[in-house]
Amino acid sequence: MTQMLLSVEELTKYFPARGGELVRAVDGVDFQVRQGDALGIVGESGCGKTTTGRMLVRLLEPTSGRITFDGLDITHLRRSKLRPIRHQLQFIFQDPYASLNPRHTIGRIVAMPLQVNHVRPAGGLKNRVQELLEIVGLNPEHYNRYPHEFSGGQRQRVGIARALALKPRLVVADEPVSALDVSIQAQIINLLRSLQRDLGLTFVFITHDLAVVRHFCRDVAVMYLGKIVEIGGADDIFTHPQHPYTRALMSAIPDPTTIGASHRIRLTGEVPSALNPPSGCRFRTRCPQARERCSLDEPPLLIRGADHRTACHFPEAAGPQ
Repeated sequence: MTQMLLSVEELTKYFPARGGELVRAVDGVDFQVRQGDALGIVGESGCGKTTTGRMLVRLLEPTSGRITFDGLDITHLRRSKLRPIRHQLQFIFQDPYASLNPRHTIGRIVAMPLQVNHVRPAGGLKNRVQELLEIVGLNPEHYNRYPHEFSGGQRQRVGIARALALKPRLVVADEPVSALDVSIQAQIINLLRSLQRDLGLTFVFITHDLAVVRHFCRDVAVMYLGKIVEIGGADDIFTHPQHPYTRALMSAIPDPTTIGASHRIRLTGEVPSALNPPSGCRFRTRCPQARERCSLDEPPLLIRGADHRTACHFPEAAGPQ
């Protein structure tokens, strides 16, 4: 049986706001990721995807909950105790332009994790960096070039090489292709898939692009206003979505077999503020199936099938996709 590498329980992150109020960016999420698998986290902007990802690699300190990595609780580990396992947790940033220091050569950028962690590769630092550049599809001879000399796709490859430098086991990719041209996105996704296969990497893939998730991820978690509303196997969720919000997201995917016919579910209203989320089900203010119970009781994330959980009081009302 495949080992469970990452386990998240009741994870929350609240940010202070004016007047003593709290922004409930992430408000109690639970999921697990097996060794070598990929979990996609999807949802609208502001739903808490990126905040969740940053907590997983401890770029943000969780407010409460538990993050267990390879059997070790890393939720509130001090820096000195986190350092020995820091190399196993890496992050790929969304913007390849802002995430690279323009004053440093790409050789120095990729070498920095090795230098900071006092890692001395067997063949020398330069050889290791050039090897990493070659792994991600860049010319090793461009070691001394600067980020402005590369395209967006090439810069993202530099970011990926930097994330691979310490031979991580878990990589959190935060919208890694959203800032790239469509023609380049497939190349980067295929690169990540080959790296996952060849290096045995485990991914948490954060995105709003459902087509990318279906292509890349085995499991999918759908977030809305800081909570997971549906989670399960990608094939199951894409063919039988049970939560009304998931169904609305799926309906927005272009379908070439229904040209001229519109099957899109259009949600009305705005996403509520995380400062004062609605009572009961957080999606009820935009849900076409909302009933009185939805405003009174918060729906738990219950098993509705094999490895398929949904937080909805009336999932059967959605019917088949």
